[in-house]
Amino acid sequence: MAANKTMTWILIADGEHARVVVPAARQQFRTISSLDSTTAHRRSADLGTGEPGRSYESANPARHAIEPKTDPHRAAKQDFVRYLADQMNTAATGGEYDHLVLVAPTHALHDLREALGQEAVARLAGTLAKDIVKVADVDLAGHLEAFWHAPAEAA
Repeated sequence: MAANKTMTWILIADGEHARVVVPAARQQFRTISSLDSTTAHRRSADLGTGEPGRSYESANPARHAIEPKTDPHRAAKQDFVRYLADQMNTAATGGEYDHLVLVAPTHALHDLREALGQEAVARLAGTLAKDIVKVADVDLAGHLEAFWHAPAEAA
């Protein structure tokens, strides 16, 4: 990448889907990559045990349910968000972008920020707590106008 070109990546994510968009000509954005969680449309029973385990009472034959420590769907979403952060960390270290903007619902945004490494955090230009992962590229301008910068080729 030439020293005078600045690349801004905007990671739009939720707990199951993500895409990286970049500013394009005429106040538009263009998707350069997208990822979907492998567990996005699976039921909790498919992700782990659907029923809590059972335990016997030591004093009599009564049984009690053992509450699961984590919800399988929540754990899968957290794993996906950590995977996204790892991808952003690798790309930052490789110099693939100069500025990073994170756009995600509040819970995913928090997890993303927590999982980012030093290099990615140093390039963090902004965050937006909003779920716009299913918004088409042509409709992103209204949501992301504060983060649109003319691409280096058009400048």
